Amino acid sequence: MRILLSNDDGYFAPGLAALAEALSGLAQITVVAPERDRSGASNSLTLDRPLILRQASTGFYYVNGTPTDCVHLAVTGMLDHLPDMVISGINHGANMGDDTIYSGTVAAATEGFLLGVPAIAVSLAGGHHGHFATAARVVKEMVERYQREPFAQPTLLNVNVPDVPYESLQGSAITRLGKRHKAEPVVKEQNPRGQTVYWVGAAGGAQDAGPGTDFEAVTRNVVSITPLQIDLTHFAQMDSIKNWLTS
Repeated sequence: MRILLSNDDGYFAPGLAALAEALSGLAQITVVAPERDRSGASNSLTLDRPLILRQASTGFYYVNGTPTDCVHLAVTGMLDHLPDMVISGINHGANMGDDTIYSGTVAAATEGFLLGVPAIAVSLAGGHHGHFATAARVVKEMVERYQREPFAQPTLLNVNVPDVPYESLQGSAITRLGKRHKAEPVVKEQNPRGQTVYWVGAAGGAQDAGPGTDFEAVTRNVVSITPLQIDLTHFAQMDSIKNWLTS
């Protein structure tokens, strides 16, 4: 089995190292990750300059681009064989609800999925205690299950693992995406040169964290597994928009 690993925290991130170590005994691992933290890069591709692929002393490859660049470059130009799976993470912090729109972690997995490869995005929800080994073990078990019983259809999974010791997990659940309140306002400051600068505000708190959501599962120390799809069509509005256009 061949697995391509990537992330959005950068090739030096501890979550990526933990994931590579946990999976090394199960598959041939190739790591292609951004050269620096590209959190929030979403699905952006670099089209205005060439990308450069380098290799670190760890054997990990890194690219001067986005998470999507990394997976696209690896799958379409670097690897001799299509990987059997793309796994992105382990992200330092949750990617739940609306986070999936902005997340570079989810984007890297999405690119693999769009290129025809089963993909998993995995995040450590909380991230303050650094239980990356817990998340790595969860992913290892998922890969072992996949080896015994591959997915029956193209699959993109968003996995959020509570930041607790493995023994404290309360199982796993298939969940839907919750929803956050709108983000906090930007923070306006002056830099030492007297220029006005703006920091993007913090993400909003959970608005929809009801039963069945990723937010609710994680609060119970349950691993949240959400199948994602790419079609953004709002089917319920198609008739009303058609009527609006023809009225």
